[in-house]
Amino acid sequence: MRNSLTVFIVLSLPLYARGQDNYEIQVYGSETVAPGRTMFELHSNYTPEGSRLAPEGVIPSQNTFHETLEITQGILPAFELGWYLFTSTVRGSGPDWVGTHLRPRIRAPEQWQLPIGASLSAEFGYQRRIFSEDTWSLELRPIFDKQIGGFYLSVNPTLEKSLRGATSSQGFQFSPNVKVSYDVTTLITLGAEYYGSLGPIFGFYPSRDQQHQLFPSLDLNFSADWEFNFGVGFGLTDSTDRSIIKMIIGRRLTF
Repeated sequence: MRNSLTVFIVLSLPLYARGQDNYEIQVYGSETVAPGRTMFELHSNYTPEGSRLAPEGVIPSQNTFHETLEITQGILPAFELGWYLFTSTVRGSGPDWVGTHLRPRIRAPEQWQLPIGASLSAEFGYQRRIFSEDTWSLELRPIFDKQIGGFYLSVNPTLEKSLRGATSSQGFQFSPNVKVSYDVTTLITLGAEYYGSLGPIFGFYPSRDQQHQLFPSLDLNFSADWEFNFGVGFGLTDSTDRSIIKMIIGRRLTF
């Protein structure tokens, strides 16, 4: 327990972060992958109504199709390690490599007997300049969730910061993510997911420059080995992509 507490505190130190950038649109739950198990996930999303203009040298989001391969390996009972491969396809061209990220995550052990689920991930990686103003980034994502009967709530008060690029001189960015859902049946779960980007934690952007997205979502609970999530997102401010369609398919395997 002492070793678990030490690792949890180390990961809780003020790391720096960068946002999801519409490659992995997901509100995370607190559970980690069990030791000896591997989770394969394919994150797919399409932006029919996005930005037509972008910072110099960056491809606009309008009519882009993103696919992300996420592989997560369970290492210890409360520790996992994830790896991401990002790709992007613009209408009229083939898929292009965007970058890769590495994500260790630790969960509060059951011995702590917390009233809620809690875990913490730290995501570090690179994205090519043509797809982002910032090439190197880190993300610190606390995760808190709770299941009460058929109702589920997950809150990810994410902190983000660029390490190299146009916004590397700025402070921590606050990007909260929230999911609320209800198990309609044992198979079907309906919910809503929120994704925001408010600006530096010590001085939020004006409301017109903030990003807010709302995704009505559907989860299908085929079995404990499968994951399926689908959502259609709507931008709530002028600074946000107007519409995004996303889908996540995941499979847990034992090697």
